[in-house]
Amino acid sequence: MGSAISGEALVQHALAARAHAYAPYSQFKVGCVLLGWDGTLFAGCNVENGAYGPTNCAERTALFRAIADGHKPRSFTALAVVGDTEQPITPCGVCRQVMAELCAPDMPVYMANLKGDMMETTVSALLPGAFQLPEQST
Repeated sequence: MGSAISGEALVQHALAARAHAYAPYSQFKVGCVLLGWDGTLFAGCNVENGAYGPTNCAERTALFRAIADGHKPRSFTALAVVGDTEQPITPCGVCRQVMAELCAPDMPVYMANLKGDMMETTVSALLPGAFQLPEQST
């Protein structure tokens, strides 16, 4: 099932989510939107913490929100992430691993910056050889 929403439209939703980021330490705000199979959009933003370890990235915020709202792993159809970077922003390694577990390998990932540059890839291209438990490899 393909996305009925374009990558550009998803990036616009991610930009709106970015406005809610809590980044008092780095000032580096990131927004993300995850598209569910039923058209539901799950917004995420980065949320920093003075202890650093509890900080959560925008991608994981969106994914965890979707799971908490009852959507099943691998039922998502696309993800867009945007940040103030020179090139389109890319998810960190931790987010890539979470995406590898919760998203289909061929799910589109749209990465963008504030200048309007955008790149499209897939979950599996972001993390080839991702760690998987034996029951996840199907």
